[in-house]
Amino acid sequence: MRYIKGFGYSVAAVAAIGLAVATAPAAAQQAPTLKVMGMPLATGNIQKNREQPFFEKLKETTGIAADYKVLDQTGIKEFEQLRIGKSGLFDVIGLRLGQVSRDEPTILGLDLVGLNTNYDTAQKVVTAYQGIVGDRLDKQFNMKLLGVWPFGPQLIFCKPAIGGLADLKGKKVRILDGVMAKVMEKIGATPVTMAFGEVSQGLSLGTIDCAVTGPSSANSAGWPESATHVYPLALQVAVQGYAITNGAWAKLTPDQQGKLKGAVEKLTADIWAYSKDLWDDGMRCNAGQDPCTTGKKYSLKTVAVKPEDVEFVKTAVKEISFPAWAESCDKVNPGCSEAWKKAVGPIVGMN
Repeated sequence: MRYIKGFGYSVAAVAAIGLAVATAPAAAQQAPTLKVMGMPLATGNIQKNREQPFFEKLKETTGIAADYKVLDQTGIKEFEQLRIGKSGLFDVIGLRLGQVSRDEPTILGLDLVGLNTNYDTAQKVVTAYQGIVGDRLDKQFNMKLLGVWPFGPQLIFCKPAIGGLADLKGKKVRILDGVMAKVMEKIGATPVTMAFGEVSQGLSLGTIDCAVTGPSSANSAGWPESATHVYPLALQVAVQGYAITNGAWAKLTPDQQGKLKGAVEKLTADIWAYSKDLWDDGMRCNAGQDPCTTGKKYSLKTVAVKPEDVEFVKTAVKEISFPAWAESCDKVNPGCSEAWKKAVGPIVGMN
């Protein structure tokens, strides 16, 4: 074996070192396979037609492979997602933002009851507040928020007949988050926390009387097989998000990070537009009307919305949602409500 004079390294060793140095950049460019937890199957067309194809083709579009599983396949509950993200068990998570807000109330500032009753307002609120939520997730859960999108205006589906919000008094209503629980209590209803996939059976068995979701999701999950009435009063838009752990993000090169961020931003922009189409079609399908192209036809009765209920929801932000949320959020994140007022207040006249 020959040694290089003065250094004590063999020619073979030097050659090996040289090869390692030469191949290091190529190895560094090879992205890890991201473990992805997606939305529940029951959420329907957005999961099936947008989310799943996106992650299954991620390597083609970005060079980054993804091992995609829907929430149902993981054995993990919706409200556990932030803890799972912090643990590093999954790299990318399709966050059920309303459901995980019990671990981080700051998130609810994106979608307080009465705040987002239409897509245009929701888009403005998300644009103004998403960065604040992202900073909080980074600080508390070591996760980077990549994008936010809505299922669309959330309505009330009931098995017993209802004619307005007053008829919810004494009824058990499956809610989306803690602030909605306060609103239901104000009406006189009993708020119930229940996983989305369990709602259809809950309605059928009478465990709950009513539940809140969007028309397309309700259709995909078969709610109209048990529910008989829908009250089309928009309460919020059910924002969802995609986040990546800081550990997984750090393993990507700057180029890979840019490609992934851009791809997710494109996906969420697509879902915003797709959500509107699904919402309209879901309403028609649930009522048994044509055209119905994305779901199954049912014979759900659509109840005319009362003007006093529209006014109730309109004032709910100032009188119920914001005060209840501000108290809980400021306890764990001092200054939370003031940051919201500064960012979102001007959009809804709450300076």
